[in-house]
Amino acid sequence: MTDIFEAIQRSAIRIKNAIDTKDIGYSNQANSSGETQLQLDIQCDMIIEEELSHVLSVNTIASEEKEHPMQLNKNGKYFIAYDPLDGSSLIDVNLSVGTIYGIYEGDFGSKNMVASCYVVHGPRVEMVFAHNKVKLHLLQGDNWEFVKEIRLSEKGKLNAPGGTQQNWTDYHKEMVDGLFKEGYRLRYSGGMVPDLHQILLKGGGLFSYPATSDKPEGKLRRLFEVFPFAFIYKLAGGEAINGKEDLMTLSHAHVHDTSPCFFGSKYEIQRVKEVYANN
Repeated sequence: MTDIFEAIQRSAIRIKNAIDTKDIGYSNQANSSGETQLQLDIQCDMIIEEELSHVLSVNTIASEEKEHPMQLNKNGKYFIAYDPLDGSSLIDVNLSVGTIYGIYEGDFGSKNMVASCYVVHGPRVEMVFAHNKVKLHLLQGDNWEFVKEIRLSEKGKLNAPGGTQQNWTDYHKEMVDGLFKEGYRLRYSGGMVPDLHQILLKGGGLFSYPATSDKPEGKLRRLFEVFPFAFIYKLAGGEAINGKEDLMTLSHAHVHDTSPCFFGSKYEIQRVKEVYANN
């Protein structure tokens, strides 16, 4: 696992340099969802692929930017799914973006996840790595410094509701409004990584991306986004569900399968369970 951790660290430094200096315009290529890729999406994907290709313990990688997984080392035992630049559409307005990694042993799948990681590229570059504990690291120059272990409170204060409101169900909107009536503060940038990072570091709250009328199976991908953050939140003392079920009990049929998802402290997730149990 140490060699993977170090490859992620190297990738993050190279991605920081790419964000600082590379073209942020659109390419003439599309990703697995048919969305036109930014030049940076392609560059960051290539950086991570290159760094992980040097790690003999990595068998196969899957990128959100590629339609199919790619085998690197047939004798490796780890399978890594990653989103090279989550929230890349925020680059041109200079908001925080991130990279997400799900690390699986033996094959892809929630039951095979052994670690996960994300990197926040904002005013500072920070990395959260979850294996036995959830640990925060800060990039200082070209070196990474351990900062602290992260634990969530039982109840938070932040509410980050994703998805277009006109496509929400009535009961979901009522639940979100109910949290605001309790004094929760809106914190939503449109970037999954910085929004979930803020909830983790500020003690707790709720991030939700529900099933909507236009995306009944959810928008966020299980292997690249949903499972990695579910692993982190549960290890940090929180919970992660799809409305009713624990996200880490879900299977997948295709590498790009999606799911509705809710991440938060125990109090907020209990609220979600109560609302969704009756609908």
